[in-house]
Amino acid sequence: MSTAVETAPAPATPGVRPSQLTKDTYKGKIHPDWCPGCGDFSVLSALQTALFELGLKPHQVLVVSGIGCSSNLPGFINAYGMHTLHGRSLAVATGAKLGNHELKVICTGGDGDGYGIGGNHFVHTMRRNVNLTYIVMDNQIYGLTTGQISPTSVKGMKTKSTPHGSVENPINPIPMAIVGGATYVARAFSGKQKHMVDILKGAIQHKGFALVDVFSPCVTYNKDNTYQWFNPRVKILEDQGHDPTDFHKAIERGYQWGEEIPIGLFWKRVDLPSLEDLEPVLHDGNGPLAGRKLGISKEQADALIQEML
Repeated sequence: MSTAVETAPAPATPGVRPSQLTKDTYKGKIHPDWCPGCGDFSVLSALQTALFELGLKPHQVLVVSGIGCSSNLPGFINAYGMHTLHGRSLAVATGAKLGNHELKVICTGGDGDGYGIGGNHFVHTMRRNVNLTYIVMDNQIYGLTTGQISPTSVKGMKTKSTPHGSVENPINPIPMAIVGGATYVARAFSGKQKHMVDILKGAIQHKGFALVDVFSPCVTYNKDNTYQWFNPRVKILEDQGHDPTDFHKAIERGYQWGEEIPIGLFWKRVDLPSLEDLEPVLHDGNGPLAGRKLGISKEQADALIQEML
């Protein structure tokens, strides 16, 4: 490991002093327990780099996850974190964002957690345009439960749960998100980390719901969608001059799958207010709800807290 210390560039938020931050600032105390070669290592590193380059301090960031291999990520990064229920990370993150709208809230999870059991929350968080970033590590398999098909597994895929090949059509999260109301829709690939950093920075800075679907190969249970399979197929939209404000082109490129699979920013709009923009109580000059006085006595507050414990 290099001992060189890099300092962050100009901060993205007032009061952040770049000299106080290094890339190591965002390293968690626990070493990731993913399988060697897992694409999630690249996502974790890219997220840490993105936060560093944006000049965000750890206490300005909350990372929320559900259940799954990738959902262990909050334990591996130095920031506020919550490891919540299966498929419920977006619901928790929405509450946290409305409670303290000054936080940068980032959700992390997998395709099963987000597009399967969490599909309902995914749809309604998008339509509300909640101001948060959702990073889905999409490996087209259920890795934590040792290799069953997931919502994004392609038809015909042979797994532990489909030994003769899957007969189901997969979810395509990119056009689904564009139509569902997400205002920043992008895809990255763990094999192209520098590009992923740029995509994540754009998502975190975006005002509204940002989806970043990441092809993050499972080297243990998915022997079809490997790095070797993705590498010749993924093509960067930015290199092809794609216009992310063109709705119909974004949908068309989102459906593209085969010998060429686009990655990059498919869709972005800035004219749709986020949920926090539409909630007047968040902008009455009294700051985040989490920092305000409860308006009840200490005894009442203690009784309510005790009731919930």
